[in-house]
Amino acid sequence: MRHFPLFLDLAGRDVAVIGGGEVALRKVLALREAGARVTVVAPLLHAQLQALAGEGALWHAAEALSADAIAVAGRPWFLASWFLIAATDDAAVNAAVAEAATQARKFVNVVDDAPLCTAIVPAIIDRSPLLVAVSSGGTAPMLARRVRREVEQLLDQGLGRLAVFLERWRGRVKAAVSAPSRRRELYDRWMDGDVAALVRAGREAEADAAMAVSLDGHAADALPAGRVTLVGAGPGGAGLLTLAGLQALQTADVVLVDRLVSDEVRALARRDALQVEVGKEGGGHAVTQDEIHALLLEHARAGLHVVRLKGGDPFIFGRGGEEAQVLREHGIPYAIVPGITAALAAGAFAGIPLTHRDHARSLRLATAHCRGSADETDWDALAAEQGTLVLYMGVRQASRVQRELLLRGRAAATPVAVVENAGRVEQRVVCSTLGTLAEALRVEAVKSPALLLVGEVTALARELHWFGAPPVTVGTPPVTVGTPPGARAAVAMRGPASGHPQAATAP
Repeated sequence: MRHFPLFLDLAGRDVAVIGGGEVALRKVLALREAGARVTVVAPLLHAQLQALAGEGALWHAAEALSADAIAVAGRPWFLASWFLIAATDDAAVNAAVAEAATQARKFVNVVDDAPLCTAIVPAIIDRSPLLVAVSSGGTAPMLARRVRREVEQLLDQGLGRLAVFLERWRGRVKAAVSAPSRRRELYDRWMDGDVAALVRAGREAEADAAMAVSLDGHAADALPAGRVTLVGAGPGGAGLLTLAGLQALQTADVVLVDRLVSDEVRALARRDALQVEVGKEGGGHAVTQDEIHALLLEHARAGLHVVRLKGGDPFIFGRGGEEAQVLREHGIPYAIVPGITAALAAGAFAGIPLTHRDHARSLRLATAHCRGSADETDWDALAAEQGTLVLYMGVRQASRVQRELLLRGRAAATPVAVVENAGRVEQRVVCSTLGTLAEALRVEAVKSPALLLVGEVTALARELHWFGAPPVTVGTPPVTVGTPPGARAAVAMRGPASGHPQAATAP
């Protein structure tokens, strides 16, 4: 985040706008709405600016500036200003204003010249006193305007009245209910219910009465009941988080976070929520599962809403079942928000249909990770699977997976694919065969998080690729699924020994 979002109180404070054209006019009008005392510095003024000056609505410093930062810094209007906007059509003058402001530790906005700005003027959605500001940091103002237009349509005009109403009640609510989590619950109820509807309808007396009744009924300041929500964060991208997951994050007091949850998903949590890292690292645990259970109980018993945020889905190799059992045993209310599990994401983003009427009529999800030292995996059943087999945590165990499946009769020519960082911009798909699996992972240096997919449908990755870098084929490529007899499909290959791309064809 290059720019720190900030709202300035400019009411009654001096601001200088350098330039007298149409762009300067837009800035002056916005500054006047904020109550600033504006001085416009320009030899000539736009007609509307001239009219405002004639009415005494702004001060006009009728002077032409040169590209001389020292001369700029000595002007009375410069010394008095809290904030400056350079809006001339002379790049040298704008640069001089920016340099002088920086030297004097004053914030400056240079229109259409982001590198010179120490302050960015955002696109604004005005529901005063509620304001929403949208900025691209000066890099793409047309995108900021587009986002503003879309957000504008979502926010009704009554939000300003609601903000004023809630401010009037704020002190009384805080005095009656000291627990922040209980106050948040009450505010959510009021804003989603009759109180907000009455305010929007202009019936504030009735809204006051409804607030009083509701507040009196909840004035007892007992510790609110804590609860836990197990949330599947999906494969990584914030766009694949469910709406229910987003709502849980935005009401959480505490978030216990797995390592594989992306930063962009974590950023959606309520700003003042406590985030605790409890994720797996390098095959072990940064925090043991028993310690995670203790944290869930501790925070929930303190009356907090705890979100256990897991990559993928909580109930698919995410130990969500173990955590739900502990919560149930200790009488802690809980809810489950499913997420898009890694298998679904890996298949979709790699162009691999996990089921296909012609090639895979069954799907098995399994883990290659063994609890403790015992190998309890039913390798006979996995080898007999003729549909699609998806192995979680299979990359570190690739050699064992390859050996066990081959020993039990799975053909060495069986197509396989490994999807690394599914759904993220750095996604990689490596296609191979079961017989060359371990070598393929070694050549391509595949690392976790990655999923191993086994079955005929994995060969479709080359045909249905649509996201990220094209799949890489290591070793002898499998027959392309669905290719008509006699047809030959060109593929990209890497020889297991050299690691360099080479031309090849597949029958």
